[in-house]
Amino acid sequence: MEYLESRRARVEDRLEEVLDGVEPSELADEVRHVTLSGGKRVRPTVTVLVCEALGGEPADAVDYAVGIELVHNASLVIDDIIDDSDVRRGVPSAWAEFGFGPAIIASDGLLGEAFALFSSDERAMQAVSEAMVELGEGEATELVAQPETEDEYMELARRKTGALFRAAAELGAIAADADAYTVEAFGQYAERVGIAFQMRDDVLDATADEDDLGKPTGHDETMDRPSLVQVTDITPAEANQRARDLSDDALASISAVDAPDSQALAYLQDLAEFVVVRER
Repeated sequence: MEYLESRRARVEDRLEEVLDGVEPSELADEVRHVTLSGGKRVRPTVTVLVCEALGGEPADAVDYAVGIELVHNASLVIDDIIDDSDVRRGVPSAWAEFGFGPAIIASDGLLGEAFALFSSDERAMQAVSEAMVELGEGEATELVAQPETEDEYMELARRKTGALFRAAAELGAIAADADAYTVEAFGQYAERVGIAFQMRDDVLDATADEDDLGKPTGHDETMDRPSLVQVTDITPAEANQRARDLSDDALASISAVDAPDSQALAYLQDLAEFVVVRER
């Protein structure tokens, strides 16, 4: 765990450094509240680990890792407004703490800081831009036409969750100067991990204790929000199995790449297995 925590700490330090440079102070307070209130930092960790698994150094990927975490947090601000969620990570959500206007401005500020970190590489800009298009289309689709079948749910999950995971992995491969085939393979791995992550999130929303989870539960049903459990008639246990199957597909994606065995690769494999058994 020390290996993994050292990578996470590197991301956290750089994240704070970036946020310390935000102006004016009111905006800085808002973006710090959103970003530093907790979070698993899964996406930025994926970015760093993919880079290392392909022969790069953590320092090569840390700015991209911070950038993808800022994009993720910006999207959470908007999610909480749409869902009327007043708690995020056990603290007041941005709109509940500062109001709707400042929360939206905080989301914009986070995106601006993120793209400043991606701007040094055209491939990085393209990877994140494509992910944001997918994310936006997913959000819009959910608002106007909720999925009614498992296939429609899977497409929504791919756009809303899988796309940013894909970008996180692609950024790590780009930071390691990998070829297009390798970038794609690791992108597929992460997209599948992201969808499995969302499936498990749906199950936890339906079955977990609110205090253990750190955010309100039963929200999908209350808001009539599409989750795998709500859209289909499958049980939570069956949903968990779907997630495990997707996790196996994710592992198959990276096994097709000629990446040497390493701690970084082992942790990426562990992540694919962890996301479907996590309790938070």
